Amino acid sequence: MAGRGFWIAVDQPSRVAPMPVGERRRETSCFEFRGLTPTCSALTLATLTRPAMVEGGTTVTLVGERNSWHTARIRGFLDRNIHPYRWVDSASPEGVALLEAVPEEDRVRLPVVICPDGSALGQPTNVRLARGLGIASRPSSEKYELVIVGAGPAGLAAAVYGSSEGLSTALIEREAPGGQAGTSSRIENYLGFHDGISGADLTREATMQARRFGAEFVQPTHAVSLEATDDGHHVHLSDHAILSARSVVIATGVEWRRLRAPGVAKLIGLGVHYGAHPRDADDLLDRDVFIVGGANSAGQAAVAFSKPAHKVTLLIRAGSLEKGMSRYLIEEIEARPNIEVMTQTELSEAHGHGRLESISITRGGEPVEEALRADKLFILIGAQPYTEWLDGTLARDEHGFILTGRDLRVGSVTLSWPLDRDPYALETCMPGVFAAGDTRHGSIKRVASAVGEGSMAVQLIHQYLVEAR
Repeated sequence: MAGRGFWIAVDQPSRVAPMPVGERRRETSCFEFRGLTPTCSALTLATLTRPAMVEGGTTVTLVGERNSWHTARIRGFLDRNIHPYRWVDSASPEGVALLEAVPEEDRVRLPVVICPDGSALGQPTNVRLARGLGIASRPSSEKYELVIVGAGPAGLAAAVYGSSEGLSTALIEREAPGGQAGTSSRIENYLGFHDGISGADLTREATMQARRFGAEFVQPTHAVSLEATDDGHHVHLSDHAILSARSVVIATGVEWRRLRAPGVAKLIGLGVHYGAHPRDADDLLDRDVFIVGGANSAGQAAVAFSKPAHKVTLLIRAGSLEKGMSRYLIEEIEARPNIEVMTQTELSEAHGHGRLESISITRGGEPVEEALRADKLFILIGAQPYTEWLDGTLARDEHGFILTGRDLRVGSVTLSWPLDRDPYALETCMPGVFAAGDTRHGSIKRVASAVGEGSMAVQLIHQYLVEAR
């Protein structure tokens, strides 16, 4: 359909669909595109259809201060859950007027979320917000054949394959589906998408696919402990629920490593951010942006942010990008004149009063005297596995990654293997519990690899369940 043009038809406030130009219906609200394919990102569609969603009463309004950690937290939560919203500066005339209609006990606790039904939530936690917006969900049963912890690419793949093959499946997610990959502005090298696909689109499609096969999503909550039982396993959740599972897949992924440079911690949400989301580009018009990191996530963010930003600077410790970044991204970065790569460079300090104003760096081990003006700083380095809740339960390596299969022999923590057979390839030291994706020791940190491990884990689970009968 490229070149012929098409409409994005909105026949319900929450539903959109591509429609050839010649087939436009009067009863729909349409947005015309020419020279593009009908595959638009979920975030783009949400932005385009926001007026229709507002009119239909499905969009929330977030009223808060521009430089606020809580505002940044709530915007990030809504973005990752692809929930339509509009942000209004609390100091603007519209913001003041909106707050006047909010009960005083909520008005003084910025930011305030105004729900479609007119109710207000003052500085809500993610759990309270999820419940207020209908995002939160609880398990329909206490027993499942498969419980998956983590809804990144590996967890979503396990949910699709497990539920499609008849296993009663529950997927536990502490914030929003997608993992780190879900925040990617564009994944160019994922099989089957010649023009690339955004992390939000890939997450949305995988989530819909898993739900269609009957997988249950339990969010936002997180697993706090795991134990073996006579008939399988118990997964204890942060809301005190206990799920009984015949088999478990741990796919909790990794978190960005925290920088200990002075000034960083106090400016989080005030210009300093861990990770990057496509919606962040909305605030970068003519800004000076710095990104710490040299892997694909950092490269994707640099390319996306270079469009609105005045300048984007990548700070990397290595001597070049070749060590950690795919060649196609390096070529895109080299083709953009407003992206600078500073090699052998580390962030030494972040400066600012109430918001980020500048940063100090070292190059080649030597401090650079003059501070660099910085409007935004995105930190995308390292990979810390989210596995502390498994301490003493599953064998992990010295960095916290879960040991599986043959790698169980190299663990610094020795936990006995109770069966006569060897553990399966992705099986942990607890029979029937498997690890997949970035959280597993020795995994390849790529979306396709995580998807492959998630699907492979289900096949191994079938073997385990037959054996356990």
